[in-house]
Amino acid sequence: MQNSLEGITVVAVEQAVAAPYASSRLADAGARVIKVERPEGDFARKYDKLVRGQSAYFVWLNRGKESVCLDLRLEADRAVLDTLVAAADVFIQNLKPGSIEKLGFGSADLRRRFPRLITCDISGFGEGGPFSHLKAYDLIVQAETGLCAITGTQQGPARVGVSVCDISAGMTAHSAILQALYHREVTGEGASIQVSLFDAVADWMNVPVLQHDYSSYHTVRAGVKHPSLAPYGAYRCADGKDVIFSVQNDREWVNFCEKFLKRPELTRALGFADNMERLGHRPQLDEIIELRFSELSCHEAMQELE
Repeated sequence: MQNSLEGITVVAVEQAVAAPYASSRLADAGARVIKVERPEGDFARKYDKLVRGQSAYFVWLNRGKESVCLDLRLEADRAVLDTLVAAADVFIQNLKPGSIEKLGFGSADLRRRFPRLITCDISGFGEGGPFSHLKAYDLIVQAETGLCAITGTQQGPARVGVSVCDISAGMTAHSAILQALYHREVTGEGASIQVSLFDAVADWMNVPVLQHDYSSYHTVRAGVKHPSLAPYGAYRCADGKDVIFSVQNDREWVNFCEKFLKRPELTRALGFADNMERLGHRPQLDEIIELRFSELSCHEAMQELE
């Protein structure tokens, strides 16, 4: 499957993470990806110099691509881009909202000129709404979607440790482009795709939203613990090392009580019989589990858990 997109040409006027993530996955599958950079280069090139003098982000997301430097303020360079797009199957862009239209390469115009072309616009907040004109960075979207509000500890919110909003938008764009390529294979028609960082992560927030809307349950920040599952978290062993451990269902809970805790009676005990009961008695549950882990080294605990 490595070259399943061989013969597909992608032109990407891209920067940072979201669009490069999508196009890099297309390149991995064998597509020819032509990355269009401004004269000073994609600013992700300068995020750091930790990979043999290059940025870790840039190395990660731009493998397997061709690159061309164009100053799209110049008519001659816009003509070069126009020639590239005319021969392309997919056009991806994630410039500042409104910029690509001002340059003459808006999706609506391109789709009229090239009916088989698949266009993909990636933005921070989508094509409509009060924030549509704003640039967006990963942290802003983590905050606006509520992700920060449920991430961290009781002492305060936290940012997810990687650029999860950019990555989720890139994943969403990649999936949508693959669907559009299949649709074109069947119908001969291209497609216009709009993806936003906000929408991509807002979809991931459906569980806490549904829990809030249909019950009195409110998701709380719980560190490495899970707001909806117990036991779940980090437990300190006798040698000072932590084991990250979780129980996902009642069958695992029974095995854990019988084989690791050596306390089979807990499977029927009031407050511990099912997940909702365990959530309501998490402090008492963690006290029992912490005692058992404290009797074992990390290696011993891992062996018993396996």
